[in-house]
Amino acid sequence: MRRGDLIVSGVLGAALLLTGYGGSRQHRFTDGHAPTGLAATKPHALWAISAGTKAAAFSIPSHLRIRAPRGIVRGPDDALWFTEPGNSIGRITTGGVIRIYRHRGIYHPEGIAAGADGAVWFTNLFGPTIGRITTAGNVRIYSHRGVFHPEGIAAGSDGALWFTNSDGGAAIGRITRDGAITIYRHPGMGDPEEITAGPDDALWFTNGDRGASIGRITTHGVITIYARSKVDEPEGIVAGRDGALWFTNGAHSIGRMTVNGAVTLYTRPAVDHPWGIAAGPDGGLWFTNPDRNSIGRITTKGVVSIYVHPGIKGPQGITVGPDGALWFTNHYGDSIGRITTAGAVRIFRG
Repeated sequence: MRRGDLIVSGVLGAALLLTGYGGSRQHRFTDGHAPTGLAATKPHALWAISAGTKAAAFSIPSHLRIRAPRGIVRGPDDALWFTEPGNSIGRITTGGVIRIYRHRGIYHPEGIAAGADGAVWFTNLFGPTIGRITTAGNVRIYSHRGVFHPEGIAAGSDGALWFTNSDGGAAIGRITRDGAITIYRHPGMGDPEEITAGPDDALWFTNGDRGASIGRITTHGVITIYARSKVDEPEGIVAGRDGALWFTNGAHSIGRMTVNGAVTLYTRPAVDHPWGIAAGPDGGLWFTNPDRNSIGRITTKGVVSIYVHPGIKGPQGITVGPDGALWFTNHYGDSIGRITTAGAVRIFRG
């Protein structure tokens, strides 16, 4: 039985814990015997084997499987947490144990980030709200009239969470751990998408379709817009180990920007509409290449490597795990992927 195939927690006891609408739902076996084991005979089904009784089958509900995951982040509990547009938040351990959380306030979540308060925060694109989920699965939702189609989210050096208002929202938001929200606007802001903490204690963000550029906002709300003429529909952004900002850019390039605003673009045919990007433990920048169903790596000198695997399908978000590997969401593969810095790939399905 592969651990990545089942959405289970504590399965060798008398209860099978499944995550349900609004939290965790406990299903107990009713034959009077504690099961001595569990086995999988077909996808999304479990058989409980009890001493002295016949085995009984329990199906895993379809809404508890991984569905089109998007954002992903290393959580404060050293698991990987991810968003699913189908109104759920997922968690996967480095051993492949998966759990899905649903709540009536989770509505098309997109971005996800670990907060300084030990919880995981996420954006509800169509909420439009900001959500917080503890590592125990308790959810709280925060609303504000200035929140509009929030997408990216990142923890700032000030202990707050910073998020982008996309699709016409044209603003950057800040939310404290107590839920107080402030909205910052700038006339040069078009369609902010992803956001990251920079090496200079500011937050840096991508401006996508409208007014394509890279933006910077200090923790006091001062905004500067850079590189309008060189940037083309940037998406993901991250601080590299070289002290620069790296971003996915347009159809075929990865960009690098210094904190002074100097931009270098690395255009390669194998880079095809790159999406997410993460700074690897090996000093390289790793990115998702959804149109080529692959994962890419670029060195700080601009050398690109592309990794393919039959299980990679439309990858989007990517982050570094506690095990030193890169973890990514397989949006079209309904799964979570893991790739080592040597290029070995493993796919986990719910």
